[in-house]
Order: sequence, then structure tokens, then C-alpha cells
Amino acid sequence: MGVNMMSWSMQVAVVVALAFLVGGAWCGPPKVAPGKNITATYGSDWLEAKATWYGKPTGAGPDDNGGACGYKDVNKAPFNSMGACGNLPIFKDGLGCGSCFEIKCNKPAECSGEAVVVHITDMNYEQIAAYHFDLAGTAFGAMAKKGEEEKLRKAGIIDMQFRRVKCKYGEKVTFHVEKGSNPNYLALLVKYVDGDGDVVGVDIKEKGGDAYQSLKHSWGAVWRKDSDKPIKFPVTVQITTEGGTKTAYEDVIPEGWKADTTYTAK
Repeated sequence: MGVNMMSWSMQVAVVVALAFLVGGAWCGPPKVAPGKNITATYGSDWLEAKATWYGKPTGAGPDDNGGACGYKDVNKAPFNSMGACGNLPIFKDGLGCGSCFEIKCNKPAECSGEAVVVHITDMNYEQIAAYHFDLAGTAFGAMAKKGEEEKLRKAGIIDMQFRRVKCKYGEKVTFHVEKGSNPNYLALLVKYVDGDGDVVGVDIKEKGGDAYQSLKHSWGAVWRKDSDKPIKFPVTVQITTEGGTKTAYEDVIPEGWKADTTYTAK
């Protein structure tokens, strides 16, 4: 009787444990509530975060050199493979795309303790810390002492420090007219914004118009306008950064525009 009861108890325990595992209750690291949104304020204080890396050890992150912001060729200048996935209070459902951060680490021993700048190019929804940067392999290794990059990458999850800084892309602001755009639908991806780096508002003024019309945030760094009548080109585009700076680019999308084409501010 005692043996049978013990066997029954063990069976129940196994079933319960399996139920928890299937439900995901015991899978992965413990979930941590995200921190407060990182805003366009700049100072000398450092915040604590966790750092991981993804993709190839010396790569830019995603295999297609892109990410959830919609940027492409993040392996090339000005991103130079120094991209990062920010968690919720950093990525902000895409409104944090393009923002810049200084990051550094002091432990383990391979860390140099010197700051390097990374750009938010992708999203990260893992809740392992209030602030979590999932870095491109190149960006993660950049926190190491010279020659110790590979050893640091082998450390896995590490503690790091970060603070927001103003972006210095050194490029003209660029507008990419996304695939699928047509006379009644305009989707723009905005990148290389110096200063705050991110964009929280995009407005356009059509040819012959006096007033700006607000675009809707679509995803990542992409903004769109759906119109019941053809949009009149050329179009002037005004962007607003998180810090409140407004900049207008006159007739930047020309009359003979094409979808899947990049236009650079004059």
C-alpha cells in the first residue's frame, strides 16, 4: 500500500511538472518588468543593463543586415555593424529606432571599461532585465579589450552600463519610399537623423498645399499616409524628433518618384 501510494504521488508530481513545463512556466530566464522609457535627455549618469549578442560573432545582427526598424545594410556606414536590439523601454515599438547610446562593461576581465556608441536598429522583447541590449556580435565585442573580443562573447549574458547620447551619423537625412507605395499610399522610412536620432512624428505638405498632414506610424521607422485621392507631388516632409526638434525638407520626394527608392535631403 505504501509503495503504491508513493508510486501514485510520484506520477502526480511528474504530471504537474510536465504541465508547468509545457505551459512555459519554467522555461527560460525569470521575467523582469521593463524599466521606464528612455527619453531624449542627456547627462553623465550611467544606468545598469544586461547585454547579450546575436547573429555572427563579427556580424551586424540579422542575416539580411536589417532589423525591426526597417533599416537595411546596417553592416555598412554609418551603422558599421554597431547595431542593437533594445527592449521595450528602449525600442518603444519602433519610436526608439535610430537613437544612440554609449555602452560599456567592467566585468568580466575581458571588458575594457571604455564606452562605445551603438544605434537602435532592432527590437528585443526578452524580459531578463529592466534594460536589455541584445547587441550585434561586432557591437558586443567592441566593449572588450583589444584582442579579447572572442573571449568576451563567450561570456554570454553580462552586466553593462549605458546612457543615451546625441547621434552623429554624419550623413544627410534619408527617406526611403517603401515598396507598395502608390499615388494614394505613401510609406516613408526615415534614417540618419543627427541629434536625437529617433523620429516621433512625420508630416507632409503636398504640392501647392499650405498645411501639413500627419502621417501614421506604421512600424519600426516607417510612417505612412493613406489617401482617398492621389497625393500631389513633389512633397515636402517635416520630421519631429523626440526632443521636439522639427525640420522640414522641401520637395524631398520629387514629382517623378518611384517606390523602393531612396531620396536624400538637400
